[in-house]
Amino acid sequence: MFWKFLDNIESIICRILLSGFVCLLFVQIIAREVFGFSYSWIEELSVYMFVWFVYFGASYAALKGAHNRVTFQFKFLPERYIKYIEAFADLFWLFFNVYFLYLATDFVFNKMNKFWKSQTLGIEMKYVYMVLPLAFALMTVRIIQVNYRRLIKGEDIHDPDQIDLDEIKAATEAAKRD
Repeated sequence: MFWKFLDNIESIICRILLSGFVCLLFVQIIAREVFGFSYSWIEELSVYMFVWFVYFGASYAALKGAHNRVTFQFKFLPERYIKYIEAFADLFWLFFNVYFLYLATDFVFNKMNKFWKSQTLGIEMKYVYMVLPLAFALMTVRIIQVNYRRLIKGEDIHDPDQIDLDEIKAATEAAKRD
């Protein structure tokens, strides 16, 4: 149960953030259009929630193997080599993430001024920027996890969108035959 929760933590966080900022923006629209005033803090909080949503969404995409890749060249290679070439490419992604994680951690914990605060909410900006080290650390773990599942355990992990495209293509070809 606990491991399943951890395996879906990005999905849970993204759902909470998405529903939160959509509800906040709905309240803002109603307040403006119906009552003629607005809450200044809602827009700022919604932007912060959206930024967090994007970074945790990127980590979730890494977990699902759904990041964009250039895969045209794989059509010319035997199927058994593709997962190793993708893993090699993921090494560069890992190096980037680790370096960015170092930079983001240094920035948030060492270089940010305690007096940098958001304009309307008044919270320290380091809490907003905290998403950078969190999301990149989680994304790094997910890249390693996906490659472990693909290379060591032999699982066939495909982009969920590609599976949908394959089903549509198969249905289209079946409809042409009928």
